Amino acid sequence: MVLLDAASRAGAPIAAVATYDHGTGSAARKAVTLVERTAERLGVTVLSGHRTAAPNESEATWRSARRAFLMGWAAEFKARIVTAHTLDDQIETVAIRILRGSGVRGLAAMDVDSGPLRPLLGVSRPQIVSYADVFGVPWVEDPSNAGRDFLRNRVRHDLLPAFEAVQPGFGAELAKVGRAAGEWRRRVDAVVDGLHPVVEHGALVVRRSALAPFDLEGLAVIWPALGARVGVTFDRRGTERLAQFTMAEARAGRAGRVGRIPLSGGVTVERTSTTFVMRPPQSVTLLY
Repeated sequence: MVLLDAASRAGAPIAAVATYDHGTGSAARKAVTLVERTAERLGVTVLSGHRTAAPNESEATWRSARRAFLMGWAAEFKARIVTAHTLDDQIETVAIRILRGSGVRGLAAMDVDSGPLRPLLGVSRPQIVSYADVFGVPWVEDPSNAGRDFLRNRVRHDLLPAFEAVQPGFGAELAKVGRAAGEWRRRVDAVVDGLHPVVEHGALVVRRSALAPFDLEGLAVIWPALGARVGVTFDRRGTERLAQFTMAEARAGRAGRVGRIPLSGGVTVERTSTTFVMRPPQSVTLLY
């Protein structure tokens, strides 16, 4: 609601406002109604989605459904998705990525150039509330935000406050980690641009000679950035296996033999006489 108000006051071009009811209860219905009425008052096209939530569904399921809804309409309107994620959301995401053993690329969290625009990523949640108070922006609080059923809520209400009590400024340090990782990720992506990879029919093709100069450590940095271009996310073990395979195959003298490494989830990487070809599956993108 604050994002919509600020964009409207700034005269930003808004193709449409999208709102989604995950079917989780009355608060979700009230939130959708509020967004619809506000968008109509502002004279902005409003797009509403709805689904019926099954018992014990995960936040990941809700997120996937919402993402599909948003991406579908973004393609229809030829528009960029803009979300209201805040600095607090970023700090929580960095903490979650650390807990899950993410590499540097993942620690950038939402500080990335691809995907949705997040103009409020440097704005704290208290600042958002202050804006709403000053300008009289109404909102509907999701009661599930107060529970401990989901990891993000436990990080928000328990873990981060505990660390902040022991080490004041801990959240700000996590924000710095995210920003540093984001800058690192952008530098890596610039290097990958220089390799001139090509995406054809969903597969990624990169010249064998382009990867030959890299050592194992370099390949472990380059491959996740390449995989991201076809929606593939690597964990540490998958990255190490692929780097070792590439190291051997890129410098092999057997140009006529085709090398191939299968990775879990249906992803494969093949070495032809002149290229490496990554073939992702349709739906599974996590390598183990």
